Amino acid sequence: MATNFMELQSASLPANVPCKLARVDRQQWLQTAEALRQSNARILALWGADDRDRDGSFHIYAAYLLPDSVLVVEHCMEDASTPSYPSLAVFFPAASRMQRAVFDLLGIATDESDTRGWLRHGGWSETLFPLRRDVDGKHQYPVASAPYPFVSVEGDGVHEIAVGPVHAGTIEPGHFRFSVVGEKVLRLEERLGYTHKGIAKLFENASQQNGHRLAARISGDSAVAFSWAYCAALEAITETVCPARAILLRALALEHERLANHLGDLGALGNDAGFAFGLTHFSRLKEDLLRANAAAFGARYLLDYLIPGGVTVDLTADARCRLLNLYDALEPSVTQMRSIYDEHAGLQDRFREAGRLERATAEELGAIGLVARASGVACDLRVDHPWPPYDTLAPKMILQSGGDVAARVQARFDEIFESLRICRALLAGPPMAEIQTPVPIAAANLLGIGLIEGWRGPVMIALKTGSGGGIRSCHAHDPSWQNWPLLEYAILGNIVPDFPLINKSFNLSYSGQDG
Repeated sequence: MATNFMELQSASLPANVPCKLARVDRQQWLQTAEALRQSNARILALWGADDRDRDGSFHIYAAYLLPDSVLVVEHCMEDASTPSYPSLAVFFPAASRMQRAVFDLLGIATDESDTRGWLRHGGWSETLFPLRRDVDGKHQYPVASAPYPFVSVEGDGVHEIAVGPVHAGTIEPGHFRFSVVGEKVLRLEERLGYTHKGIAKLFENASQQNGHRLAARISGDSAVAFSWAYCAALEAITETVCPARAILLRALALEHERLANHLGDLGALGNDAGFAFGLTHFSRLKEDLLRANAAAFGARYLLDYLIPGGVTVDLTADARCRLLNLYDALEPSVTQMRSIYDEHAGLQDRFREAGRLERATAEELGAIGLVARASGVACDLRVDHPWPPYDTLAPKMILQSGGDVAARVQARFDEIFESLRICRALLAGPPMAEIQTPVPIAAANLLGIGLIEGWRGPVMIALKTGSGGGIRSCHAHDPSWQNWPLLEYAILGNIVPDFPLINKSFNLSYSGQDG
């Protein structure tokens, strides 16, 4: 019988959205997950911690998104020799790969049947767990990779096609193993983890004041979202109130990041469907935006624009005018391109019905962000859990019901127009004013959460402070964790040549997921 999670004893947790922390035992860990599943909560992230130097134990955390708040559940495993906890995958399938990653990094096991390594690619031995406190992160280990046991499909006419991990162009590495009859896909199995960079270990050597720089580089196309999530967590821990002007500028930068990625994706999707004209024009529009970024914010890509306590520079009057002119030029151009895309028979033939992710499947498997909204699942932190300044901007929930490539294309168009509206509203805010405030050094062993709706979906940082202004641990979560498994369902019944198009319509992060 599931425990009513509302009856759990919980304490407020520093965060930029309402957040609580509940400490549970082994039985409650699983019962709470069952109750949350029944209440339609979503799992946001799952991570572990080695606290043997503090209390002799390992800890496991799960963050859940509720209708009105975020609940972080913590379970302490007192047996440090063989730490384990019950798997959450039976209630939240998206937890499976997260649990495999936790084992690879910390050696904390579950009763999950799939025990294959997720981040291990021969870079360290099977008995070494790099996030444990007694492991030197600077030590190099010989590469000794072994074949990965993909699930095989057998039958008359069935054969396998291996794609990757090395791809054409500048695409990041990922291996896709197709089981097909003719060109029709019966099964797809992914293997990722090739871009694992040891981000969590690197955070342990960073300072609280500089951690935002590392956060911004977790996934380069989501630099603003990750750096804001980090800053939000640190500011919540230190009870720092960011200046109102800086908050507006952070949101402006976030919406520019959304615009740039959607413009780039729409061009790439046209190109993948054999419409190079679309790539040319959307590349031009994205370039106009990036040049405006450089003029207004000082950089084309805003890796270091957000800092703890504010932002680096304010907009000048000339920069504000340039941005408004950019929006006025972008809107009719995107409107015209949307008309062309909608009326182009060749494009629509490739887009419609390709890579369909039904709403029921999206809900069952925990889809999140843009992918979920294109399948009719309403979830956007800017709407559901608005933090300043979104609590005053009334963002519109963008939904499409088709769940196919065409729906994900339309969702991008709709989000561009909504972002342009938000950007204009942000520029109508107060004129130049204070944009930075000092952020004090936080005491050790404090946990804070930063949660930001990036262009792919919710980006989360769970920051635990260390002594002397250091960082004890920092877990970064990209929404691609939830959505990569869904690609394996969306491709079923499609033909192999449509995979690049379907994959691009999801456009998930390798780097953000691998960490």
